[in-house]
Amino acid sequence: MTIVTTSSYKLASAKDLFALTKPRVMSLVIFTAICGLLAAPGSIHPVLGFTAILAISLGAGASAALNQWYERDIDAVMKRTANRPLPAGRMDSETALHFGIGLAVFSVVLMGLAVNWLSASILAFSIFFYAVVYTIWLKRSTPQNIVIGGAAGAFPPVIGWAAVTGDISLMPVLLFSVIFFWTPPHFWALALFVNSDYSKAGVPMMPVVAGRQSTRRQIAAYSVILAICAIAPFALDMTGAIYGTVAIVLSVIFAFLSFRVGLSKTEEPSKMKAEKHLFSFSIFYLFALFGALVADRVILA
Repeated sequence: MTIVTTSSYKLASAKDLFALTKPRVMSLVIFTAICGLLAAPGSIHPVLGFTAILAISLGAGASAALNQWYERDIDAVMKRTANRPLPAGRMDSETALHFGIGLAVFSVVLMGLAVNWLSASILAFSIFFYAVVYTIWLKRSTPQNIVIGGAAGAFPPVIGWAAVTGDISLMPVLLFSVIFFWTPPHFWALALFVNSDYSKAGVPMMPVVAGRQSTRRQIAAYSVILAICAIAPFALDMTGAIYGTVAIVLSVIFAFLSFRVGLSKTEEPSKMKAEKHLFSFSIFYLFALFGALVADRVILA
C-alpha cells in the first residue's frame, strides 16, 4: 500500500528570497546608511563599518520580507506587484515569514555585538516600525500611512551615524527629517499614476481617499518643508559649500516640479508627465543630496 502525501510547502529559490528583500528599495536604504556613516564625525574600523552596513541591509531586507508576507493578498490584485514571489505562488507564506524574522533577529544581534547597542536598538525599532506600525497598522487604515510610515525609511542614516559616534546629535535628526518629508511627495507622485492599483486593492492612499487635486496640493506643500530641512544643515553651518550648493539647487528644482504637479489637472495616468517627472527626479534628488553630504565631508575635512 502506498501513501501519497501533499503539502502546500514550496521550496523557495535564492532568486525569490532575494526578491523578498525588495533590492531596488534596499539600494536607497543602503546608500543613505553609508552616507550617514561616512558623514559622521570620527572614524570606524573598515571591517566594523562594513559589518554595520551589512546589518542595516539585512534589517531592511527583513522589513521588506515581512511586508510582503503580510501584504500578499493585496499584492495579488495590484498589477505592479502581482508577480512577486508570494502572490505569484512561487513561495510558501511560512517560508517568507521565517525568512523575515530570521533576518531581522540576525541583523540586530550582529549590529549589537559587532558595533554598538544604540545602533542595534534603532535598527530593531526601524524593523518593527516598518513591519508592524506601517504595514500592519497604518497601510490599510489611514491615508496618512505614507506620512507616518515614512519614518521607517528615514532611520538608515541615523543608524549609520550612531554606528560611528555611539550617540545621536542634531545632524542625524536633520538627515532623518529630509527623508521623512521627502517620502510623501515621492510616493504620492507614484500613487497618482498607479491610483487604480491602490483603489482596486482597497489601500487608502491619499489620491484614493482625498482625490488627486488634494494630493497634488499636499505634494507641493511637503516640497517646501523638504527644502527647509535639506538646506538647514548648511544654514546652521553644519556642512560646507558643496552640500549647501547642491541642496539649494536640487531643492529649488524639486519644488518647481512639485508645483507643476500641484497645478496639474490631468486625470489620465498615461498623460501624467509632471507626476512621472517628479517621481523620477525624487530618486535622483535623494541620491545626489546624500552624495553631496559625503563629498562635502571628505573634500572639506
